[in-house]
Amino acid sequence: MADSSSQVVLLPDSVEQLLKQICAEKSQCPPSAAARSHLASLDEQASLEILREIRAVREIRTLSGFIIYMVKRSHASPGPSSAPVSPQESVCSSPWPQISASTSSCALSSQSTDDDAIRSPVPEHVIWSSSLSLETENGQMFSPQLVALGELEFRKAFLILNYVGWKKLEDVISANKIRELKHLPMRIFEFEIWNALGKNCINELDRQRSLDWDSGKVHLYECHVYPNGSYIFKGPYLNKQRTHLQRVLGDDNVLIVKFANREIDLSTSATCSGNHYTAYSSIAKEGILVGLRRYRFFVFKDGGKEEKKKNPTSSPVKCFFVRMESNAAFDWNDSYILSKKTVHEARCLFMHVHMVSSLEKYMARFSLILSKTYKLDVDLMNVKVETIDDLHCQDDNGVNINNKDGEPLIHTDGTGFISKDLALKCPLNMYKGTCFNGNGKSFLNSSELEEKFPDLRVAESHKREPPLLIQFRMFYNGLAVKGTLLVNRKLQGGTIQVRPSMIKVEADAKLSHVKTENSLEIVGTSNQPKKHTYLSKYLIVLLSYGGVPKRYFLTILMNALEEAQSIYSSKHAALRVSLDYGEMDDFIVARMILSGIPLNEPFMQYRLSTFSNEDRKRLKEGRLPITDCFYLMGTVDPTGTLERDEVCIILDKGQISGKVLVFKNPGLHFGDIHVLNAKYVKDLEDVVENSKYAIFFPTKGPRSLADEMANSDFDGDLYWVSRNPQLLEYFKASKPWVPSDLYSRPKSSKRKPCEFSAEELEHELFQLFLTTRFEPSFEAGIAADSWLAFMDRFLTLEDDCVSEKETLKRNMLQLVDIYYCALDAPKSGLKITVPEKLKAKRFPHFMGNKRETYRSTSILGEIYNGVEYFQKNITATKDSDVWTLPCFGCEVPNIYLNLWKEHYDQYRCEMTDALKHDDEIKDVLADKVTQKYKQLLYGTADFEDSPKITEQIYEEALAIYQITYEHARRQGAVRYCGFAWKVAGSALCRLYIIKQGDRSLLCSPSVLREVFNCKNSLA
Repeated sequence: MADSSSQVVLLPDSVEQLLKQICAEKSQCPPSAAARSHLASLDEQASLEILREIRAVREIRTLSGFIIYMVKRSHASPGPSSAPVSPQESVCSSPWPQISASTSSCALSSQSTDDDAIRSPVPEHVIWSSSLSLETENGQMFSPQLVALGELEFRKAFLILNYVGWKKLEDVISANKIRELKHLPMRIFEFEIWNALGKNCINELDRQRSLDWDSGKVHLYECHVYPNGSYIFKGPYLNKQRTHLQRVLGDDNVLIVKFANREIDLSTSATCSGNHYTAYSSIAKEGILVGLRRYRFFVFKDGGKEEKKKNPTSSPVKCFFVRMESNAAFDWNDSYILSKKTVHEARCLFMHVHMVSSLEKYMARFSLILSKTYKLDVDLMNVKVETIDDLHCQDDNGVNINNKDGEPLIHTDGTGFISKDLALKCPLNMYKGTCFNGNGKSFLNSSELEEKFPDLRVAESHKREPPLLIQFRMFYNGLAVKGTLLVNRKLQGGTIQVRPSMIKVEADAKLSHVKTENSLEIVGTSNQPKKHTYLSKYLIVLLSYGGVPKRYFLTILMNALEEAQSIYSSKHAALRVSLDYGEMDDFIVARMILSGIPLNEPFMQYRLSTFSNEDRKRLKEGRLPITDCFYLMGTVDPTGTLERDEVCIILDKGQISGKVLVFKNPGLHFGDIHVLNAKYVKDLEDVVENSKYAIFFPTKGPRSLADEMANSDFDGDLYWVSRNPQLLEYFKASKPWVPSDLYSRPKSSKRKPCEFSAEELEHELFQLFLTTRFEPSFEAGIAADSWLAFMDRFLTLEDDCVSEKETLKRNMLQLVDIYYCALDAPKSGLKITVPEKLKAKRFPHFMGNKRETYRSTSILGEIYNGVEYFQKNITATKDSDVWTLPCFGCEVPNIYLNLWKEHYDQYRCEMTDALKHDDEIKDVLADKVTQKYKQLLYGTADFEDSPKITEQIYEEALAIYQITYEHARRQGAVRYCGFAWKVAGSALCRLYIIKQGDRSLLCSPSVLREVFNCKNSLA
């Protein structure tokens, strides 16, 4: 019963209201007069904060005791202190009551004091020991600092663990200090934690300074594991895109784990011993502790060649652990989707991946949850998902044809249908899970689109056509489906039709009662192609083999080189190239040009020279610009009209007609380029209406045309299409590729995933990860390089060298089979090796760093030589010629000159440190250094959002300019001018316009790229 006098103590209405809610929700009696008096001793806001904490607790024994304890704890909190405190000092000064593990529950329940309250919110499997450490039911002890860490929201706790670095948490911060900062906004929290311990424990380049903590961006959490089993944390990093895995579990429950190579030697780590990464395998078995959370191995993905291009020095294989258990107080009251589940059960929430036929396919399929996707706003429970038959390849008598393994050949591999109403829910111009505007500039990711414009798709649907073709992933009642969906206006609303070839993971009938996380995820849509594309060295030699003469390619080359040289004198050419390479310098050179700054300005000349070198480097690699060529997503003809040498192509003005060349990268076979007839198909308009941009292949004949082109399919592949009249005039097609016996897959005797025990399966999967990560296969690259070396020799041989040409051709055909098999090996499980006799011993000089080279006279050799000759004969920019713009020579207050002189000296030291790191991270660290000084100038990320007085920004920008250019002049090096433009470029460009008596116009880089037909707009 409540004390009869409890109403004597008056509390604010908001506090009274919250008390009533707590009593109702927790089935508690009204608090006693003593408890109310304690609340009354605080102001209204503090009382509400305490009651909100109490309300968040899962279970309360006595509300009055809990209130009294919490109020006393708030009074007992020590003042601010940033000095590290030892664990022993933390125990002595801790406000937490010392409760013995042996204290009986009866004794606790009989007390109406603090002890009663503190016992109640702790889950049954956790007790408080007399040393103030958290003790689990298996006897594991956690320090007071870890306990306090577990009371923080995860990103704050993780930031502390990052800033601890290699030091021990208990050695650098006290539990009191952690709790003291607990409720600070993230930006202030980061500042306090950095000053309290980060600056003493880690390099400043690893500091996570951000202005966007609460922007809704994705938080990425990284753990770096070393060969002796030790690990440190990095992040959280902010990103734009969420995967299906992150959307289901939450960002903070996904840990990106990077495993160091064995040869890495740290002073804090021992060398790896034992068999096959013993310490790493131990990590897989025991998991990774992040504070009081335990993360376990869940999935990995080999990003392959594309991921390797982004980070040439890092592994393209990414590993992800997920949170399975937690002893953190912050997690006690939140229901968690993986709570009390095994790893197998957790994976079954996404798909029944154990139903696949091999371990290799297990991870290849399960990693679909890591695709960069946009979650379509559709409830699949209200969608009719139908499975329709694949269309089989047939001979002239209508008999189905099988491959050498007895499996049916199909025309419709990877493509199905979607009704118009559902397709309209998908934004146009999607690429790799990101929504682009019509000009190819990313403007919103999926989460931003949903949060900022929840009604956008509905509004759009009444005034636009849906995307013609949608590349997707679907997770549905245990199934995992991937491929493309063609919009089909004939389908009943709310319908999706998939084919067996699209179902990559079947559902387990035994789990039909278990709920799965269903979702329709969009990877991309069929988008408007660029007006022209670029050739590759492989495409050039295949076109040459087909009869396209050298002079055609050399003419393109000379035109491109002349345009590249004109950038120093032509604003049009200079602006084009500055837009092409805008991401390299945040479009600062483009801004300088558009601001009217003369082309001979020293830094601009220096950067234009850099861009020109990049252009020439691409030309040397065979990246020649070519007109009347484009890339289109492929699907099959739903009308059955097209004959086997015909395609239907829909561009911006509708269907086109005439001869076309069609090719699919990464084709190497002589017959991978097809000559086909583009045909107008009237009946297709009844299916797709006015939707645009795709190439439709026939469903007739003994083999799919896509399969003839480098073993392709229709699950989102882009096909190169050429209407270039000169290529069509010269090129003669060869017989298409036919898979050899190498492609035949013998029946595997290996155990299927469902035949392993849980422990065996986890062991095998992690060993597969280790093999993929640390023992990558290079056979595809070896095969491709050898093929190109043989092809180069083949193209230079005279017609009378019949025997050698036949040998080279035979070897190349074998290498093609090996190459295609090697590309498929991660899923097939085949072990591919290039025989020694097929490995080239000498390589043409244009292939770069090979041990034995010869000077090639093929078309690729001549392209390479032409660029080399051109480079030797151009006038280089004089590095010592540093001069300043007259209008920026005005007097600047000394206070700003002195301030930025100090900043600039510090910047050079920090940038030098950043550039000492490996290529994998030095660009990231260098960018962080630059961003730091931009924030010092603007008070925010950039000029446009600055809260500072504009006149002050201009004066500081001029100080930066003058200091930087004076230093560059003394050093005789234009490159030192970069600091001024990287940091103050936006302000300097705006100021230059003002000083010329002109005014600026707002323009999007993507619009300019479209106007100038630049190479980096959306494909």
